[in-house]
Amino acid sequence: MSSAATPAADLPAPVRRALRSANGGDTDGFLDAFTDDGAVDDWGREFRGADAIRGWSDAEFIGKQVTLDVTGVRTEGATTTVSAQVGGNGFTGPSDFAFTVQGDRIALLRITG
Repeated sequence: MSSAATPAADLPAPVRRALRSANGGDTDGFLDAFTDDGAVDDWGREFRGADAIRGWSDAEFIGKQVTLDVTGVRTEGATTTVSAQVGGNGFTGPSDFAFTVQGDRIALLRITG
């Protein structure tokens, strides 16, 4: 996560934790940022709960050595959208990650273009 482009203070704690974990290859830390029934919506494909999110992440996200270089942040209500340049051995290029926060955890991560 590029702290120069986006000060950590701009991000809710669970979003900051999820991004740091993804960039650090820490799947358990990434999963811990989600509510028990949290979900990832990857372009319309939904993965709900820790086991499903782990399977998706192992195959397509952290398992592909993802890197996320944050280029922008905007927040509306409980949703913080992080724009990032994605690197690694899977999808690469610009993408948006909309994190819906519930309390101190992420209820939904929606990945779009």
